[in-house]
Amino acid sequence: MTKHGAVVVPVAAAAADAEHDEWMEKHPSALGKFEALAAAAKGKRIVVFLDYDGTLSPIVEDPDRAVMTDEMRDAVRGVAARFPTAIVSGRCRDKVLSFVGLEELYYAGSHGMDIQGPTNAAASKGGEEEEESVLCQPAREFLPMIGEAYAALVEKVEGVIPGAKVENNKFCLSVHFRRVDERRWGAVADQVRAVLRGYPRLRLTQGRKVLEVRPAIKWDKGEALRFLLSALGFSAAGDGEDDGDDDDAFPIYIGDDRTDEDAFRVLRARGHGAGILVSRFPKDTCASFSLRDPGEVKDFLRKLVTCAAA
Repeated sequence: MTKHGAVVVPVAAAAADAEHDEWMEKHPSALGKFEALAAAAKGKRIVVFLDYDGTLSPIVEDPDRAVMTDEMRDAVRGVAARFPTAIVSGRCRDKVLSFVGLEELYYAGSHGMDIQGPTNAAASKGGEEEEESVLCQPAREFLPMIGEAYAALVEKVEGVIPGAKVENNKFCLSVHFRRVDERRWGAVADQVRAVLRGYPRLRLTQGRKVLEVRPAIKWDKGEALRFLLSALGFSAAGDGEDDGDDDDAFPIYIGDDRTDEDAFRVLRARGHGAGILVSRFPKDTCASFSLRDPGEVKDFLRKLVTCAAA
């Protein structure tokens, strides 16, 4: 504060505010720009894609406790009653289904490598109906290898470094280090790389305080988005080629992590649709819009329902 009582804004804070304002101009709030987004979707069929962790539920210390609220579940149920809706997550498909608890959705688990269509209570307990609802599993041949790598990572990482947790997501593995002492994060990465040297057909990527182990195939959340659009009868283009005038889909993809960028890039290449990044802070992203947190995601989904009912 100056001798005249005026508040002096720290230079660093002012620069951060300017950076945030500039970022918001490029990635405006999907709530604030809802009318413009709805106008762009007019005459097209909205298809909704939702990440889970950090999008429908908050990020928590224990990944097994990433439970969505009843209010969020109601919002997702309302959207699914009006638009084709898919959950696209790095989690195991069955685990995401147990968290969400809505069988009328499409579920793409393991970063889209395990896709299932809407099912029912009987089918979810196993049997022919469940098998028929499985739409795509491009990495099935990797299952034995992933099982071996999982056992090795549990022994070499989870069993050695306090706080580390290895999650088996069926077609991929997640090594969580959110609860590990920050001084040992490098040790977690070193141990994971050491294990993967024995599995050259598996690749390593990183998310928000998690290391992801996946089959080295060309498949990600962007490919899952393309596949689901095609399965729903829409053009699956997204590599820059002309989609054609007959593609009347307007995909909306909401996610918060690096892995969601693959889907955002597909939407940008299509030239229509909306990628929405969930983040309180500026990040490099291919998304066109932003939302601050799962609470704003819930509000956005409710506005979609209201708009459809009007």
